[in-house]
Amino acid sequence: MQDKTLKIWHPFWQHGNNQEIINIKETKDEFLITNDNRKIIDGISSWWVNTLGHNNPYIMQNVKKQADIMQQIIFAGFCHKPAIEVTDKLSKFLPDNLSYIFFSDSGSICVEVGLKMAVGYYYNKFNKNKSKIVAMEHSYHGDTFGGMSSGAPSVFNLPYKNMLFDVLRIPYPKDGEEQKTIECYHKLLKNSSNEIGAIVIEPLVLGSGGMLFYKPCVIDELYRLSKEYDVMFVLDEVMTGFGRTGTMFAFEQTNIKPDIICLSKGLTGGTLPLAATVCTDEIYEAYYSNDKSKMFFHSSSYTANPVCLMAASANLDLWENKAPLNDVKRINSFYKTKLNEFKNARILGDIFAFEADNSDNNYVSDIANKAYNYFLKNDVLLRPLGNTIYVMPPYCISEESLNKIFTVLGKFSNS
Repeated sequence: MQDKTLKIWHPFWQHGNNQEIINIKETKDEFLITNDNRKIIDGISSWWVNTLGHNNPYIMQNVKKQADIMQQIIFAGFCHKPAIEVTDKLSKFLPDNLSYIFFSDSGSICVEVGLKMAVGYYYNKFNKNKSKIVAMEHSYHGDTFGGMSSGAPSVFNLPYKNMLFDVLRIPYPKDGEEQKTIECYHKLLKNSSNEIGAIVIEPLVLGSGGMLFYKPCVIDELYRLSKEYDVMFVLDEVMTGFGRTGTMFAFEQTNIKPDIICLSKGLTGGTLPLAATVCTDEIYEAYYSNDKSKMFFHSSSYTANPVCLMAASANLDLWENKAPLNDVKRINSFYKTKLNEFKNARILGDIFAFEADNSDNNYVSDIANKAYNYFLKNDVLLRPLGNTIYVMPPYCISEESLNKIFTVLGKFSNS
C-alpha cells in the first residue's frame, strides 16, 4: 500500500505552468461559486454541456427522485422507465427515418458507436469491408482512438498518430470555397466508394477546430453524394445539438435526414454524463439475427444509467415547445450589437467567436493562456481555442452577465 496521498491530474491542463486550480463549492444558473464566494460567469457552459443553466431546479428535482428509486442496472436484456421516457420524448424532435437509439456515456463514445454501426452494417448485410471513414479537416470527434482517428491530426493526438486508423479528409468549406469541399468528396467517392463506409461531420460549425462556421448547403450536397454512392451519413451533433446553432439540432437548417446522429453534452441539460447514437431501421436490421455473432458488440458498464436518463427525460420536458430557443435568440440579438467591436467576429446561435490576432490557429498558443488568466481574474470563465476566443454561455444567462463578459473581452482586446 502506498503511503502518500494521490494527486489529481486535470484534463486539458498543463500542470507545469503552476496555474491555480480553483475549487468550486456550488453552481447556480450561469455562475460557478468558489470556496471564497467569488461568482465566476461560466461563459463556455462548462465545456459546452450546460444549456439550461447550472442546478436547473426541474431537472435536479427529477434526478433526486430517481436516485431514491434505482441508481444502476445492467442494460443488456433489461430496461427501465427513464430509458423508455427518453426514447419516446426524443422521437418527437428527430426525423422519422431515425428509429433506434443506443445509449452510451460520452460524446466521444457515441461517435465511435456511430462509426461502428455504419461499418458493421456493410459487413453484416453485404459481407463488405467498407471500413474507410471520411471526415473534414480541422474536425474534432473526441479523444477515444476512433474519435482521434476521425478528428483532424493535431497536437491533441500527435503522440498516437501511428496507432490511429487512416481517414480520408475533405477540406473545411471556407466561405466562397465550398465547391472545393464538395468536389473533393465527389472525387473520393468516385475512386473509393466501395471502401468508404461513412462520412462523419460536425454540422455548421467545427468546434475545437476554432469555431469555424460553414453553410448548410454544403451539408445538403455532401448528403446527396453520400446517398448516390451508398455511404452512411453520420452527424456529430454532440456540441451543436440542443440549441447551440439557433435550432434544436443543426441539421434542421439543412434539407437532410441523417442515417446516424450522435448526441451528448446538452442531452441532460448539462447535469449528468449521457450520450445517444440514433440510427435508421436499415442499420438496426443488419444486426437483427438469430446469429449471436451478428449482434452489435458495444457497451459500457454504466450504459443507460437510470439517473442520467431521468436527467435527460426532464431536460426534454423543458424542450417540449422548444422554449429554450427564445433565450438563444435573445443571446444572439445581444451578440449582433457587439459584432463591430471585434475584428473577424462571427455569430451562430449561442456562439460568438473571433480571433485575438492574425496568426494561424494554434491550440497551445501563448495568447490563449494569457487571455484565459485575464478573463478569470475578472471572474469570467472563457477558454480560448488557440487564438480563437469564443463565448458559448448557458441560455439562462442574464444581460448583466453578458455585458460583463463583453466588457472584459473588449478590455483584453484593446490591451
